[in-house]
Amino acid sequence: MNKATPYTPHSRRDFIRTGSAAAAAMTLTFPHILRGATDSRKLKIGLVGCGGRGTGALAQALGADSNSEVTALADLFSTQIDITLQAIGTKPEFSDKIKAPESQRFVGLDAYAKMMASDVDVVLLATPPAFRPQQLAAAVAAGKHVFCEKPMATDAPGVRSVLESARTAKEKNLSIVAGFNVRYDTTHQEFMKSVHDGKMGDVMSLRDHRLGTPVKPMSPPESRPKEMGDVEWQLRNWYNFFWLSGDGLVEQAVHHVDRIMWVMQDAPPLECIANGGRNSPNHEGNIYDHIDALWQWENGTQASMMQRQVLGCDPNTTLTVHGTKGRAAIDLLRGIVPLDGKRTRSTYSLGPSYDNEHIHLFNAIRAGEAVNDGVRMAHSTLAAIMARMAAYTGKRITWDMAMNSQEKLVPDNLTWDMKLPIAPMAIPGKTKFL
Repeated sequence: MNKATPYTPHSRRDFIRTGSAAAAAMTLTFPHILRGATDSRKLKIGLVGCGGRGTGALAQALGADSNSEVTALADLFSTQIDITLQAIGTKPEFSDKIKAPESQRFVGLDAYAKMMASDVDVVLLATPPAFRPQQLAAAVAAGKHVFCEKPMATDAPGVRSVLESARTAKEKNLSIVAGFNVRYDTTHQEFMKSVHDGKMGDVMSLRDHRLGTPVKPMSPPESRPKEMGDVEWQLRNWYNFFWLSGDGLVEQAVHHVDRIMWVMQDAPPLECIANGGRNSPNHEGNIYDHIDALWQWENGTQASMMQRQVLGCDPNTTLTVHGTKGRAAIDLLRGIVPLDGKRTRSTYSLGPSYDNEHIHLFNAIRAGEAVNDGVRMAHSTLAAIMARMAAYTGKRITWDMAMNSQEKLVPDNLTWDMKLPIAPMAIPGKTKFL
């Protein structure tokens, strides 16, 4: 295997959280957050994917369990591992929890496989989404408990693999907790309980928004070192290629698709139609910067979502549920929104939800009673993928079509020196459903 070209990313998000809310969150009530734990061993944590989200997940995992330590790290690039260790090492509360010697720092395209062969108990998967199905399967096969970031795949074969891994994990009594952190936010839980208890009556329709700015803008082609191959170039800019990220709707707005699925109590939608495209230049990237989607369920309920990542536009992250008895709304930034629609700021924060999902995982491990988010996390991912399919092709996509799609986006047997042409951007009406 050729070595990757030394390279410093143009930008990266610092998503370190200290886990300071973990102790307070212990008093909250979540399904399967258990007390009176019986497993008192020191739990060894391994992180796969040392980017901003992975570093944040590691901090939250260490903060969630006082008797844990990080013993292994894996990434495509050694510089990323160094950044994670430096970031975690600046937190005094974690100084005695870093136990990852050089021999336990794995680098390269097969780094995740080397980690699975180590003695870690819990694996945090935070690589680009394209690799999650393969890495989840490897973790379950190796008998590891897993925290798996969203989304869980970028294509239907990946979703089917995740569902199979979830079944195997259940047989092995292994826990899988999804990175859909909104499900662990107490304000959202309160909101969803009111919906499911019938406070709004029967749900007739709902709409959600993920209107924001570009997440990881594509690097200009002239910044690519001459010796850098196709694979590394695309990995360095992974968000901008749909085989790696799934597109913005699948990578970012999947949180909002998951909220929609939560309202619908995780019942798969019957079908989806969508429209989208790209208004802003993106150099060589091939993802859309906006997609509008409409899902419908067998009972006639419809859910719409607007997703946009364009500079200079107004943001919106509000979910509104319309029922036979009334309506209610909740915003990722403002919490439950008054029905008068006033755009007021509050002290509401989703921050503790990131801690809560790890508390959920570690308490289950300690109690020896596995939790498994596998089916719902795969279904939320597929609901997002079917919307992308509908937008890219201009076709009506049913749940069965999406689940059984043979479109395989992720290449087999990646190597640093392989040729990997950039696929053209999809054109509705011309791009085929596979």
